[in-house]
Amino acid sequence: MAGNFEVFVDSESLFRFRLLGPDGTVMAVSRAFEDKTAVAAGIAAVRECAGTGLVTDLCPPGAVVRPAPAAEAVSVARPDCRLRMPVKAHPAALAAGSRKLAATPRWIRVLAS
Repeated sequence: MAGNFEVFVDSESLFRFRLLGPDGTVMAVSRAFEDKTAVAAGIAAVRECAGTGLVTDLCPPGAVVRPAPAAEAVSVARPDCRLRMPVKAHPAALAAGSRKLAATPRWIRVLAS
């Protein structure tokens, strides 16, 4: 799901927009604009540039060092990859699939003869 742009008037009576994530969190707030036409142009610029924008890391190496959590305090729930959900398919596709599985592969028939 895509985010939403929300246009609002700030405390200085200027227009701004904010980009909201799918869960409603504020992801970005714009600079101030004089009118709604300028806000619309700003939103169009963000839509155009956001997908192709480069990321520049200005943080110095080792700027934020957090201690590693204790081994016994970490509990990671791992999904069971063996769990298979039933797949609904068209009956003809199921029948064709079972025929393909039942047929002996051609390269095995060639080796056996």
